[in-house]
Amino acid sequence: MIKRTLYFGNPSYLSLSNAQLVLRLPEVEKNDTVPEHFKKEASASIPVEDIGIVVLDHKQITITQALIEAMLENNVALITCDSTHHPTGLMLPLCGNTIQNERFRAQLDATEPLKKQLWAQTISQKIKNQAAMFGSRDIDNNYLIPLYRNVKSGDPDNCEATAAAYYWGNIFSNLPSPSGEGLGVRFKRFREGLPPNNYLNYGYALLRATMARSIVGAGLLPTLGIFHHNRYNAYCLADDLMEPYRPYVDKVVYSIIEEHGINEDIPKEIKAVLLKIPAMDVLMEGEKSPLMNATQRTAVSLVKCFNGEQRRLVYPEFI
Repeated sequence: MIKRTLYFGNPSYLSLSNAQLVLRLPEVEKNDTVPEHFKKEASASIPVEDIGIVVLDHKQITITQALIEAMLENNVALITCDSTHHPTGLMLPLCGNTIQNERFRAQLDATEPLKKQLWAQTISQKIKNQAAMFGSRDIDNNYLIPLYRNVKSGDPDNCEATAAAYYWGNIFSNLPSPSGEGLGVRFKRFREGLPPNNYLNYGYALLRATMARSIVGAGLLPTLGIFHHNRYNAYCLADDLMEPYRPYVDKVVYSIIEEHGINEDIPKEIKAVLLKIPAMDVLMEGEKSPLMNATQRTAVSLVKCFNGEQRRLVYPEFI
């Protein structure tokens, strides 16, 4: 079953009743002129077990501890946004799997050669998906193809960075910028850079939360990566495993720019499109699967690699 992604961008009361998330609106609750039956009809409820991600994007949202507890027990990723309406916080359960201790030990005991091999697989698939993204938009991808075919263990030649420089310099080359020249001519990928960096940041934050949720559900430590190891990063492993999925976010952002252009802020209609990323279809082992389900399969394949049951990670092929 595809878990739902819920977005709350208005003043709201969120509580728990009969294992369901209950939404009530403050303006209705506080209005003494509104009949009680109307107040009940104005509320909405959703089974917690059907939820995968919740995004809280308003300072006047009240959420009960009981609801938070129920969501964490069901491995719901809870995302909070800052005053600029960008995702800034992520809450996940501490215990997401019944044999978590066993899987922690396998993860901690993973050898450096194994981790280097897994990282090479990850980067090769990322660049391959980037090349496929170019091909789907009639952008020359001949530079990227030999790169993904020649990634060595641990990526000592830094094929990832080489591919990234070419990729970001050309990804939006077919789209016009407000100045009339190709958007790719002026675009540079920086977190704090000019739009459409803001679209990419939002999409990647959702992707990161989705992957972190899957990692915890598989019984692994999201902090302990196979490559990323920033001491201040609590989600190094999520940042590792999400790499081949990034072109899917880029595909969505590209389509948004084609249809809506570029905005300094992210309007609600664009957020609605970005919020569908966890449910978008990806191709994995010849079958279409929702991205959220695919990240779960990737995380489980990593467990099997740590346990010596298989040698390759399972990643999606870009479609």
